[in-house]
Amino acid sequence: MDQIIVTGNGPLSGQIPIAGAKNACLTLMPATLLSEEPLTLTNAPRLSDIRTMTTLLQSLGAEVQSLQDGQVLAMSSHDLTSTRAEYDIVRKMRASILVLGPLLARFGHAEVSLPGGCAIGARPVDLHLKAFEAMGAELELRDGYVHAKAPVGGLRGGIVEFPFVSVGATENALMAATLAKGTTVLMNAAREPEIVDLAQCLQKMGAQIDGEGTSEITVQGVDRLGGATHRVVTDRIELGTYMLAPAICGGEVECLGGTINLLAAFCEKLDAAGISVEETPNGLKVARKGGRVSAVDVTTEPFPGFPTDLQAQMMALLCTAEGTSVLEEKIFENRFMHAPELIRMGASIDVHGGTATVKGVDHLKGAPVMATDLRASVSLILAGLAAEGETVVSRVYHLDRGYEHVVRKLEGVGAKIERVKEQ
Repeated sequence: MDQIIVTGNGPLSGQIPIAGAKNACLTLMPATLLSEEPLTLTNAPRLSDIRTMTTLLQSLGAEVQSLQDGQVLAMSSHDLTSTRAEYDIVRKMRASILVLGPLLARFGHAEVSLPGGCAIGARPVDLHLKAFEAMGAELELRDGYVHAKAPVGGLRGGIVEFPFVSVGATENALMAATLAKGTTVLMNAAREPEIVDLAQCLQKMGAQIDGEGTSEITVQGVDRLGGATHRVVTDRIELGTYMLAPAICGGEVECLGGTINLLAAFCEKLDAAGISVEETPNGLKVARKGGRVSAVDVTTEPFPGFPTDLQAQMMALLCTAEGTSVLEEKIFENRFMHAPELIRMGASIDVHGGTATVKGVDHLKGAPVMATDLRASVSLILAGLAAEGETVVSRVYHLDRGYEHVVRKLEGVGAKIERVKEQ
C-alpha cells in the first residue's frame, strides 16, 4: 500500500492544470445507455472511479474505449447484452446506481445491485426509486437488487418532487425522463454545475430539457436519443482543493481552467479569510492578501452554497487561522473523520455532532496520519504543506478516486511531496 510523504517547505508558485470533473463524468458515462449511437466525452479525468464505471458499462455490453491517454472516452451502447448491474462492481462505487434510470428508460426493465455502504454517511437511494415510481415504474427490492419494470409502453412523464435536494437522484431522474412519454417536472431539483453539464450533453443527444441550473427542471420526453461529443466540465472540487494550497502555505498559484462561478460561495469565504482570488484569461490566480489567515465560519449547503466536498480541505486551512472558526456540516453525517488526524498534527478541534469548532494555532507539526475518505486524504496533504517537519499520509488509495497526479501537480508548484510504498 502506498503512502504520501509531505514536508512543509514554504510558499508555492506556478500553475496547476485542473482536470475534468469526476462527478460530472461519472454521470455522463451512463448517458451512453440511453442511445444506440456513440457518445464521446473529452476532458475526462483519469481516475479509479472512472475505470470502475468503465468496467460496469462493459459488463452490460457497452463498448468503452479510452483514448488520448485517458482524456477521451469513446462509448457505444448499440448492442447491449445485459440490463443487470452486478453487486461485485456496484459495491465499489455509489455512482453505479446511475445506470438504473437509463436502462429502465430505454429497455423498460433493469436489475441493479444496491450500492455498498459509505464512510461519510448513509446516502440512501430511496429518492431515486421514488422518482421512477412517479414515472410509473414498478420497483421491488429483492436479494440486494433493485428490480425495476416500466409500464407497458415505457415510462410516463410525471411530477417528481424531491423532499430534499439530491444530486444523484436528480441526475438519475433526469436521464430517465428524456425517454419517458410526455412531460416530467423535477421539483426541488439539484442545481449543481454537474447537473447543468449533464443536461447540456443530453440536449446535444436530442433531449428536450428546460430549467437546468434551477430548482425546477422540465423534460419533454422524446422517442429516441442520438449520439454526441461533449467536453466534461472543470472539476470544481479539485479546483477548490488546489486553490487552498497557496492559501495554506503562502505563495501564488494559478489554477488553469477555473472560474469563480463554479465556486462563488467558496470564493467568498476565501476572501473573508484574507485570500485573494483573481480571474485570469487562463483560470484563477490565488494568493494570501497578507500574513496570517483570518477565522471564518462555514456551513455546507447544496449548490450554490459551500460544497460539502471542500469542508475537510477548508478545515485544514482554518487550523492555523487567527481566531476561532465554526464549521457546520449539513449534507453528510460522519464527515469530520479527518479532525482526529489533524489534531495529531497539533490542531485544536472540538467536534459535537454536525459541528466542528476550530481554534487556530500558530503552526501544525508533521505526524503520521491516516486517510479515512477521499476528501479527508487530500485535507491531510494540504495540512502537511504548511506543517513543520514531515507528514506521512497512509491509506492514500482513497485519493486515487478523485485526484489525478496529485504529487506531480503539487511538485510542479514547488511542494516537497513524494509517493512511496509503505515500509
